[in-house]
Amino acid sequence: MRTEIHAMTKAAGAFWSRLRDKGEEEANEGIGLALGGGFARAVAHIGVLRVLERERIPVGFVAGVSAGSIVAAGLAGGANAEDLELVARSMKFKDLAGWRFSRLGLVGSERMEGFLRHAFPVYRFEEMKIPLAVVATDLKTGNAVVFHGPGEVFHPVRASCSYPGLFLPVRYEGKLLVDGGISMEIPAAALRGLGMKRVVSVVLPAPPITADPGSMFGVVNRCFQIMQHRTEQFWRFHSDVVIAPQVQDVAWDDFTQVGRMIEAGVKAAEAAMPQIRALMRQAVVATGGLQAVSAS
Repeated sequence: MRTEIHAMTKAAGAFWSRLRDKGEEEANEGIGLALGGGFARAVAHIGVLRVLERERIPVGFVAGVSAGSIVAAGLAGGANAEDLELVARSMKFKDLAGWRFSRLGLVGSERMEGFLRHAFPVYRFEEMKIPLAVVATDLKTGNAVVFHGPGEVFHPVRASCSYPGLFLPVRYEGKLLVDGGISMEIPAAALRGLGMKRVVSVVLPAPPITADPGSMFGVVNRCFQIMQHRTEQFWRFHSDVVIAPQVQDVAWDDFTQVGRMIEAGVKAAEAAMPQIRALMRQAVVATGGLQAVSAS
């Protein structure tokens, strides 16, 4: 397995190297924070941010996929955990999507732009307080597409959240884009490619499936879980610390348990703090050279 991981890393190396920033030295004063998806379960990221703020852990770069890209965009634009909690408590599915039956999906994400404009005062990559990367997937090639500026975040975030079979793909910059979690469940490798030497990843475990799926959406969801299980070692290889809030009993569209999900994020981040502090004390080393530690 490790040989396969090294091969995948080498193959992606040329692509990631083109994304490096002149500002990477400044960014490396803090951690690179990689936020995974999970739709409503992404609220747990706010609890992680609350602990990082309290413990004064600087975030030098933040990347997100799927719903994690919404939280990442808010953080990068200057919102703190309290601001994001207020947004989460008022959020409803209809704020992000509207039914629009098509051969390519059931839901359009155009409403998400209005939500982002209202919720976050900064929505251009080049104006972010913290450098931001959003990952989507090119439906034609299957490759990850990493957006990090310049430009507005609306289309990249919408694309990153476009869960296949439910959301319509997003056409942008000559590409047909869907959920970033297909090509990169957790954007740890994207942060490595952008120059980060310390990467903390937050993964939101999905509910276990104990029976045959009973719908088309259930089939798609199960396929995602199989795919992500098979690629998990790749993003873990690029992560120095892994935080896994225990929210797997929360449904993908359940926005009624904000407090409990935030608390799950707080507990998981607190458990990981010894490893994060040790990571901050360590000398910066080459990509993949630090030992990954899982904190659930």
